[in-house]
Amino acid sequence: MKYRKLGRTGLNVSEISLGSWLTYGGYVEKEKAANSIHKAYELGINFFDTANVYERGAAETVVGEALRNYPRESYVLATKVFGEMGDGPNDRGLSRKHIIEQCNASLNRLGLDYIDVYYCHRFDRGTPLEETLRALDDLVTQGKVLYVGVSEWTAYQMVEAHAIADKLLLDRIVVNQPVYNMFNRYIEKEVIPMGTEKGISQVVFSPLAQGILTGKYRKGQEIPSESRANSKNWGADHIKEEHLEKVEKLIHIADELGIRLSQLALAWILRQENVASALIGASRPEQVEENCRASEIHLSDEVMKSIDEVLS
Repeated sequence: MKYRKLGRTGLNVSEISLGSWLTYGGYVEKEKAANSIHKAYELGINFFDTANVYERGAAETVVGEALRNYPRESYVLATKVFGEMGDGPNDRGLSRKHIIEQCNASLNRLGLDYIDVYYCHRFDRGTPLEETLRALDDLVTQGKVLYVGVSEWTAYQMVEAHAIADKLLLDRIVVNQPVYNMFNRYIEKEVIPMGTEKGISQVVFSPLAQGILTGKYRKGQEIPSESRANSKNWGADHIKEEHLEKVEKLIHIADELGIRLSQLALAWILRQENVASALIGASRPEQVEENCRASEIHLSDEVMKSIDEVLS
């Protein structure tokens, strides 16, 4: 496993990280989830990701219990705040009240004293940005949070947040968590250039397009009954015919290299220097092992050209 710096910090995170969206605390059994976490740690993954809204805290509990087997200083744990956690008017968003209360609740579920990376899960247009940044800065000062991040914020929103932080001498955002894969490349236009300039890394989620870039779903074949596409949380309507056609061509490229499609897709993402880590989801340890191998794969200019021709 290789490691990269998170933004302009001294923190090293594994190029492949393990997430828990739609998996842990949900349709993946607790024992299987724990086994995947243990396999990830064994293979050198030191970056684990969850969120308070994943199964209303259940994912945090599962991740926290599994990681309790290891020294706290040996892994980096991220969780998030923003989503709805109750029925009250203040049970969502990025107000000071919600951020402070949810940070404490997350720490209790995780069984930890501090969170390494605390993400604002989305941008909150209903709360002044200064209020959000001051609350996060207070958590950093208190030692409950070490680094501040955001998820799916626009380049403009992150630039504005940096300007406010610099003016008020608050802790800066160092990481953004956007969707990024071969079929969704929106961050290449503005977010990555901005991140490179401002020292904000990308930790990308859905790098395998929720399984489409694993080769699990093939043109003209039925969707596997045990797959995520048949779960209530996703749905087969996300699978587009045009993507399946490209998958067939990408599988051919991967076969010529002697690697799996998933490894090709992850290596393609890691070509971006501004990407600190690709966040995978796994229901079985074997999936973790397969995906981790992408950290060692370098794609030549010739291979990149072939991929670009397929994706264009």
